[in-house]
Amino acid sequence: MKIYRAESGFFKGLNPMMDMISKVVIVVFVLFGSLMTETASKTFELLKSYIIFGLNWYYISTVAFFLFFVLWLLLSRYGDIRLGDDDERPEFSTFSWFAMLFSAGMGIGLVFWSIAEPIYHFQSNPFITEGLSPQAAEMAMRITFLHWGLHPWAIYVIVGLSLAYFAYRKKLPLTIRSALYPIIGDRIYGPIGHTVDILAVFGTVFGLATSLGLGAQQMETGLAHLFGYESTGSSSISLIIIIFVVTAIATWSVVSGVNRGVRILSIVNLVLSILLLIFFIVWGPTHYLLNSLVQNTGDYLAAVIPLSLWTDSYKDTGWQSSWTTFYWAWWIAWSPFVGIFIARISRGRTIREFILGVLLVPTLLAFVWLTFFGGTALYMEMSHTIINEAGEAVAAIGQAGIVDAVNNDVTIALYTTFERMDVGIMGIIASSIATILVATYFITSSDSATLVVCTILSVGNENPPIFHRVFWGIGEGAVAGVLLIMGGLQALQTASIMAALPFSMVLLVMVYGLLKALREEKGLR
Repeated sequence: MKIYRAESGFFKGLNPMMDMISKVVIVVFVLFGSLMTETASKTFELLKSYIIFGLNWYYISTVAFFLFFVLWLLLSRYGDIRLGDDDERPEFSTFSWFAMLFSAGMGIGLVFWSIAEPIYHFQSNPFITEGLSPQAAEMAMRITFLHWGLHPWAIYVIVGLSLAYFAYRKKLPLTIRSALYPIIGDRIYGPIGHTVDILAVFGTVFGLATSLGLGAQQMETGLAHLFGYESTGSSSISLIIIIFVVTAIATWSVVSGVNRGVRILSIVNLVLSILLLIFFIVWGPTHYLLNSLVQNTGDYLAAVIPLSLWTDSYKDTGWQSSWTTFYWAWWIAWSPFVGIFIARISRGRTIREFILGVLLVPTLLAFVWLTFFGGTALYMEMSHTIINEAGEAVAAIGQAGIVDAVNNDVTIALYTTFERMDVGIMGIIASSIATILVATYFITSSDSATLVVCTILSVGNENPPIFHRVFWGIGEGAVAGVLLIMGGLQALQTASIMAALPFSMVLLVMVYGLLKALREEKGLR
């Protein structure tokens, strides 16, 4: 049984019902947010409060379960199963594969939060009694590693592995519905399958909008810093212009396809990222960074299980809802896009190779990134000294200027760190590279997500119609712009949390369906 695709007319190559429903909802949202901004903002805030505070336990336990399941699967008897025919080999080189994995999975967010998040936790968090101290710095890196470590990639593994297995080994469409085939059979081609795929479209669009909004804010700050003008705020016309320009470039890229635009930009992302890491290792506190990388990694591994299950139930400070729960919701909302994209580029790899590559390699690179960026900022804050009235140099922890910068404007943290390193022209070059990197991550995320949305709506066609790629490329930028107008970062976070809730339930069903199919292939019951 096959799902209907239009052979001519406006919906050529797509399922008309799915495409129409998705487009109508997105257009209504854009109009609602732009014409009734205050009402939309209040509505979103109420929904966020209910979901976050009422379902904190659900997000924490669900994501912990995903990580434990993926680690078990890595070591299981199913690791030698190939995602494709038994004699099939990978389409992309290992380097290109890693570059696309990292660019699609985290890119913009990692640049945005790599310094800002450790500095936030350095000031206060539920695990310390005194902020702005060495103990606070250690805990700040542990928490940041938690949010950017194994958990998000475990979510991506579940979606990507399920889709790659059913698409390339079982020859089903490359869409979310295919992961339900072991449970409901051919009914995936009916209303249930449509609903699941439409939820994936919404999750992708709103998850992407969060990253695009963060990227636009970071780019606007970077340009203001480099060219000496004053940044105009989180809802300014300059942010809308940035989103418009970058969305146009991303739309051109997605029209070029995976093998050209997306692959090339992903490699550019990785090269620029490596240049920034080299900058910190050469001009930063090298000895401290290398030592802290080893210690931070060991500290994370020792604490990952208790932190995975911690719910702030005794103090109920509200901290976890603002940080960990938001992150888990963001990764879940982001997972349909990243999962389908990872599946699209992973054909021919074994399950064990897939999990090792997707779970461990980007996590290790993220640890290096966070340590070099966040660690440099923390070192500067902890080693800062001032001259007292007696002419003596005394410690002035937290007074290097980065803490104040983060508290005033989170987007300036990265550029303030470059400035405080006081390395002359190299700091300006690093700031320029960072701004270009945000732009290329911005473009890569947008074009990859557009390709994924169109693949879903064309029911697995890996080369969907160009016209619809253009429509969704522009539409995703419009959603990001509206969310920024409605309330900046808070509105972006709310959109992710809302989109994640229904799709988290789909993920749980996907786990069951994948395990059922793997057991059947091995002749187990």
